[in-house]
Amino acid sequence: MRSHLLNDLTAEHYRRSVTEGVERVAAKLATTDRPFTGVTVDALAPRIERIDLDRPLHDTTAVLDELEEVYLRDAIYFHHPRYLAHLNCPVVIPAVLGEAVLSAVNSSLDTWDQSAGGTLIERRLIDWTAERIGLGAAADGVFTSGGTQSNLQALMLAREEAKAGRAGWEHPASPAKLRIFASEVSHFSVKKSAQLLGLGPDAVVTVPVDHDKRMQTVALAHELERCAQDGLIPMAVVATAGTTDFGSIDPLPEIAELCAQYGVWMHVDAAYGCGLLASLKHRDRIDGIERADSVTVDYHKSFFQPVSSSAVLVRDSATLRHATYHAEYLNPRRMVRERIPNQVDKSLQTTRRFDALKLWMTLRVMGADGIGELFDEVCDLAAEGWELLAADPRFDVVVRPSLSTLVFRYIPAAVTDPAEIDRANLYARRALFASGDAVVAGTKVGGRHYLKFTLLNPETRATDIAAVLDLIAGHAEQYLGESLDRAS
Repeated sequence: MRSHLLNDLTAEHYRRSVTEGVERVAAKLATTDRPFTGVTVDALAPRIERIDLDRPLHDTTAVLDELEEVYLRDAIYFHHPRYLAHLNCPVVIPAVLGEAVLSAVNSSLDTWDQSAGGTLIERRLIDWTAERIGLGAAADGVFTSGGTQSNLQALMLAREEAKAGRAGWEHPASPAKLRIFASEVSHFSVKKSAQLLGLGPDAVVTVPVDHDKRMQTVALAHELERCAQDGLIPMAVVATAGTTDFGSIDPLPEIAELCAQYGVWMHVDAAYGCGLLASLKHRDRIDGIERADSVTVDYHKSFFQPVSSSAVLVRDSATLRHATYHAEYLNPRRMVRERIPNQVDKSLQTTRRFDALKLWMTLRVMGADGIGELFDEVCDLAAEGWELLAADPRFDVVVRPSLSTLVFRYIPAAVTDPAEIDRANLYARRALFASGDAVVAGTKVGGRHYLKFTLLNPETRATDIAAVLDLIAGHAEQYLGESLDRAS
């Protein structure tokens, strides 16, 4: 069994095995003609359940053959131009190369003596991102597992700052009095974080949005004032730069002004919109982000990185002390005096992958402008898609895109019952998924069912969007025709 350990004696075995795996994946990518096969749970589950994990195959080729049957054949392939569903991007080759390197070397980014150069690379990328945001010389941050963890850490820091008493507050705040303000279309992780942080279900104050699905700053000002009048403490305002459902961007400069007026921590959830940090054309859409106290970025959304690759950035590095714990076996206090950099001092995680290497490889091969060009392409594609939808009487489109998301609904000419239209849209989404011809997402707007394109693939064209819209309309019309037949 030692022959399977990766070391100096097995380097050639490693090379052959990984090459064989890469060749399988490359062949699959080259021949995949649709994003999904349409396989059902009932069809796929028995294949996996009948595999006896206590009886290994002892042969890489045989295992890859088996993997073809239980995974590769029926995987959902985000690189296909008609995968239009969630915030999943096709990945760039330099990042995949970085993934291969980091998994083989297997550095752990918690302490210097487990990562050395990896620590410095991650720190340099944090500095680079903070510079792109404009947070200032005292900024810092750390890579995380994703936007949910980044939001959790940012709000934990805000909570601790509030409990300690921020500038302008007369007394430290009781956690029961703390309030978080976020728009009604903000990410669910805001409420989840409040629960995990022990703030209770009433801690998140929902602020209404305008027609463009952006936080209403007049309503935010009203809620902040009411909070103060009720003897409560405004802990944080979460502004979203790229909502999950609509890609909408809250009015960051106006929110920053209100946060300054009320002495509130401003967090910007730019998990989606962070691609604008590299944009050559649309960077101004997130003007005001530089005034944030903390920012979430998900490189694995709009920087075309493999999952996972995310970070939380803060304006003031001193606030990261709230995540610092010292253990004698790992990061004793003396290491701070000795100026030994340990990333665990800033992180909610201990053992942590060297995910920063993927972004490093991408920047060193493609450059930031290369990333920005790709993200600009999908933003421009979304504008084309909006024009198509707005001109098509079969569909109702909700909002002009700020990023690369389109939310719309099939509206049949002869049917007026909203519930029946809901069912037609739900059926169309399910039927499209079952066919494997395309994958789209869904959401609710005003209590009604809508469909959603999240465009993150520069290889997708307006012709793909038009073709998928025709498929959706066809499935919906089929459902309505069958429904009329059943009724008669």
